Amino acid sequence: MTKRPSPQEAAEPDVGWAFRPRTPVGAQPGHGPLGSEVAPAAAEAQVSATADGLASAPPPPGPGAARPRPVRRRWNGRGTRIALVLVVLAAAGGVALVLAREDSGAVASRRLTQAWKVSAPAADDELVGSWRTGTLLVRASTRGGVSAYRLSDGHRMWQTTAPAKGDVPCAMSPAPSAHGIGTVGFGRDGNSCTSLAGVDVATGKIKWSVPLIGAGHPTAVAAQTYIQGNTATVIGENFLGGLDVRNGRRVWGFKARGSYCNAYDWGAEKVVLVDDYCVDREKTFTFTAYDGATGKVLWRKAQGSHTEVTHVLSGSPLIAAVHTPVQDSVRVYASDGRSRKLAVGNTEVSPGNDSAADRSARRVGNVLVTPAQSATGSEIDGYDIATGARLWSRPRAALATEGDAGGGGDGKVYAVTTSGTPQLLRLDPRTGHATPIARLPVGAGHGGFTAGTVYVTPDGGVLELDAQGKGGGVRFYR
Repeated sequence: MTKRPSPQEAAEPDVGWAFRPRTPVGAQPGHGPLGSEVAPAAAEAQVSATADGLASAPPPPGPGAARPRPVRRRWNGRGTRIALVLVVLAAAGGVALVLAREDSGAVASRRLTQAWKVSAPAADDELVGSWRTGTLLVRASTRGGVSAYRLSDGHRMWQTTAPAKGDVPCAMSPAPSAHGIGTVGFGRDGNSCTSLAGVDVATGKIKWSVPLIGAGHPTAVAAQTYIQGNTATVIGENFLGGLDVRNGRRVWGFKARGSYCNAYDWGAEKVVLVDDYCVDREKTFTFTAYDGATGKVLWRKAQGSHTEVTHVLSGSPLIAAVHTPVQDSVRVYASDGRSRKLAVGNTEVSPGNDSAADRSARRVGNVLVTPAQSATGSEIDGYDIATGARLWSRPRAALATEGDAGGGGDGKVYAVTTSGTPQLLRLDPRTGHATPIARLPVGAGHGGFTAGTVYVTPDGGVLELDAQGKGGGVRFYR
């Protein structure tokens, strides 16, 4: 029989970023390097892999603990879509959906031409992430590493040397901090991270680096990283916590609720979500939101079963696509954890345009503007955050990111058409009405890439990044 340790035995000392996990007898560690252990019992460590690379694990033993954990759905690589089948929801408040179509004959007089192009380093290159500053585009990919290109002419200004020889990028923060430091994960491939580094955007030099594996956690796994203020959060199967983006020192680490817990985590800028099951606590299932900058609990909800997070569309306010045994839905969460549904119907909304490296979904005032996929193809949808109603839908267009890596921009919504006349459009966030801004060269447009990221520069230029090397690398039109 497995000996159950006392709470004192199960607790891990506050060791900062150190790999000295204190594991109870007969247990295997879960989250560890950034805080105390999630310490499921021995049976919890018997993980069975599924055909698509996901894993399911049996629950810890004990009275009343025989409740299976559903298969965890995740983004499992750049450019891979995890489908979410959503129940049909009635439009809140009776607001009618406006299908925003391109006005007949509405063509911009201004014409853009291709200013420069950077080819992908290999056909199997995968985009991991990107930053855009006032003068540079920083691109991270599995075969190209981390490189910066001058916006004026596409000249490569620097390339980062990985912390360990042979390592490639595996994760990248959506944007760098106000100090000009962004976080990049490195590992042997794009889905296994062994270290996290702070990269100087101006020079490409690594300011600090910390390990994500160690004696107690030898297996490299996928990770995500986000920046809020001076804190960089790190979210993965074996680690969860926050670091000072300026020096890599620990700011906070995850603390499990009990000694026998099974925890699953997801994140975005400003928020971390944890679904857990603790056999040694009265409230066995909880769903908790943490402040990404401080690690403090924002709210916690007891629940009767697991909540699975498929996508986090916004961190403030928190908007997430979730799966429970009762239903699939997209929900807007209040500061106390209460939530309301968005009327997504059978449309799948996602953070970006087909690629995990693209995070173009965002809140504009009281409207969530997000890429989406319906039975008719890709589109952009607008949702009223207060009522949950879908306000409009624009088919055959890819949502663009405007502003620089520091969050600047004019607050407008831009898109690139994916069929018909290739154009840059400005969309009214409330109505979806499109105003043509500029024509792109024939053969251009987001549809020319398999999937990727679209940026609009302050001077009205358009940057297109391909998510897969077989389609190209970077193109800039001005």
